Amino acid sequence: MPKPVGSSQRYMPGLDGLRAIAVLAVIAYHLDPGLAPGGLLGVSVFFTLSGYLITDLLLGQREALGRLRLGDFWLRRARRLLPALFLMLAVVVAWVTLLDRSLLPGLRGDVLAAVAYVSNWWNIVRDASYFARFGPPPPLDHLWSLAVEEQFYLIWPFLLWLGLRYVPGRFTLAGLTLAGAALSAAAMAWIYEPGVDPTRVYEGTDTRAFALLVGAALAMVWPSRKLRADLITVRGRLLLDTAGVVGLVVIGLLIWRTSEYSPLLYKGGILLLTVGTVLAVTALVHPASWLGVAVGWAPLRWLGVRSYGIYLWHYPIIVLTAPSMQQKASLGLEVIQVVATIAVAALSWRFFEEPIRRGAMDRIWARTRFKVRWWRAAAPASYLPRRPLLTGVVSVVAVAVLALDCAGLSGMVSPSAQSSGLAARSEKGPLDVGVSTHNTAAAPTTTPAPEQMSQKATSLETTSPNNQGRGRKSSEPESREAASSTMSSCNSVAYIGDSTSEGMVLPSYLPNPDHRLGAQYARVGATSQYFEISGARSIVETLSANQASGYTIARDLKANGFRGCWVIALGSNDTANVYVGSIVGLEARIRRMMRVMGGQPVLWITVKSLLDTGPYSQANMQDWNRTVVDACAKYSTLRVFDWASLVEDSWYILDGTHYTSEGYRHRARLSADGLAHAFPASGESSDCVVQ
Repeated sequence: MPKPVGSSQRYMPGLDGLRAIAVLAVIAYHLDPGLAPGGLLGVSVFFTLSGYLITDLLLGQREALGRLRLGDFWLRRARRLLPALFLMLAVVVAWVTLLDRSLLPGLRGDVLAAVAYVSNWWNIVRDASYFARFGPPPPLDHLWSLAVEEQFYLIWPFLLWLGLRYVPGRFTLAGLTLAGAALSAAAMAWIYEPGVDPTRVYEGTDTRAFALLVGAALAMVWPSRKLRADLITVRGRLLLDTAGVVGLVVIGLLIWRTSEYSPLLYKGGILLLTVGTVLAVTALVHPASWLGVAVGWAPLRWLGVRSYGIYLWHYPIIVLTAPSMQQKASLGLEVIQVVATIAVAALSWRFFEEPIRRGAMDRIWARTRFKVRWWRAAAPASYLPRRPLLTGVVSVVAVAVLALDCAGLSGMVSPSAQSSGLAARSEKGPLDVGVSTHNTAAAPTTTPAPEQMSQKATSLETTSPNNQGRGRKSSEPESREAASSTMSSCNSVAYIGDSTSEGMVLPSYLPNPDHRLGAQYARVGATSQYFEISGARSIVETLSANQASGYTIARDLKANGFRGCWVIALGSNDTANVYVGSIVGLEARIRRMMRVMGGQPVLWITVKSLLDTGPYSQANMQDWNRTVVDACAKYSTLRVFDWASLVEDSWYILDGTHYTSEGYRHRARLSADGLAHAFPASGESSDCVVQ
């Protein structure tokens, strides 16, 4: 919180110290969630601080002037927030345009949403997950929280004006405010569904408003302007600081002991954090607080004053300088990213934000108007802009959007070529598509009877010693392509997959229809095809309420009379969900699918990633693959296509999970060959694991 300009509000250095703690937690989380698993909660601390400070400022203004000057308040907010935001947007647009055009397709909408302060709802309506990221996240992904705050700044002053006019007494008004906060917290707990992506409750203004409202209620009963050091006893000071320490401990424990995947966050955890923040703020705003002096330590205070700029810049710097999703950033790079963030924020503050906040644009505009009197003589005065800040903002936005449009036109390449650098926040998976088709062609063949399919269970390690390894020669898949002439006994195939299958059916990735999955299955005799493919799909969980799980798809297909062979390309999301705490284990998930498919032939495709850590790490993928192979001993109709032993590193895009166009071409061809090898037209039995 910078020292107020032209305001009677008292400067409280302890709050800047708390801001510094919050922004450092957020940075640590974005650098490496292992450093601060709950570091994302730093934004909730900001919310409560903002609710307190804004309400305290407005109430102080009303007490001093006898009324609320809302226009003046909004203008001050614009001067404080907009310049740094638009500078950051302009730099990010320039960087992406010049150095990383793979991010251009999604950037234009993100910029416009940021300008309108609706980034959170922009993400929600697109089903853009904040959590299920497969590719490098968009560089403006963090602006959702600023959107929540700005929406509060626009709406809350008017509601406060109504409350002050019609509600008798500040304690009654505080009670009503807390009632609104309770409704918001209840909405978060009510809307949250375990197993469903929590972005809606995490970013929704309605479900996050309680942190702001609780801070606002505190300002009504604990106004900073009425707190005096000479009116508190030593015992009262001790109690106050004890409460503040308890609040800081609560904040610290939640930041370092919870994670983004914990259901506790949405069932009261964030509310508990808000209570902890209120306890801390209660102490830090009091002029007699020893804790306020400690937390207001000069280095923390310096960071806190610049925390807005640090928050703005840290995420684009981290995202745009990250080596790739496959590699964890080195400690040296992380140090450079933090130093660069602080340096850029400091420069922005010194030469851009602070001068504008103190009226530099008005002074420059006044000199400019003086120097162009010759124009005034030639043109009506109404032609000269009277709002320099607004003029500057509109100019920057126009230039940024124009740059994006021009870059989009000059940089148009085929989606297939772009796939090697695909970067997307998961919108129903990294690819914004869901595929549900039924293709039928001639040349029917018979489906193998279950009794013809006895086999011996074989481990992945026995079948292919290098199956989890990397660096296979690219000539081997091509030799298999030339050699494979096996036909499958499967005439009808139901294929259920997640985002790792979407590129096999999309013309944008495979322009030649002969390379797509449908043509490849028809090549081996599977001419009746049902494709149910959707990003972020798992057997149990769904990305949103509008998406069907793998189990639901299989159950409905079976109920509608499907009989044939099943190809299940699920597992990546399932093992990730188990990793983050799902109560449905790996074996139970496979058992659910096998039971619903009722003894019909099933080919399950193994999974692999290039990631070393996190829910989608290769270690988790290996756990899933072993569980699927072990299931062969229980289900005689199950075969496992060992894609993990065939896929090459060069076929992956930067996220380490999805594929290039070349990778999808090979995946479609090899999975069709796998179907033929698993269920050959000759009726010969195969081992559990096929390639």
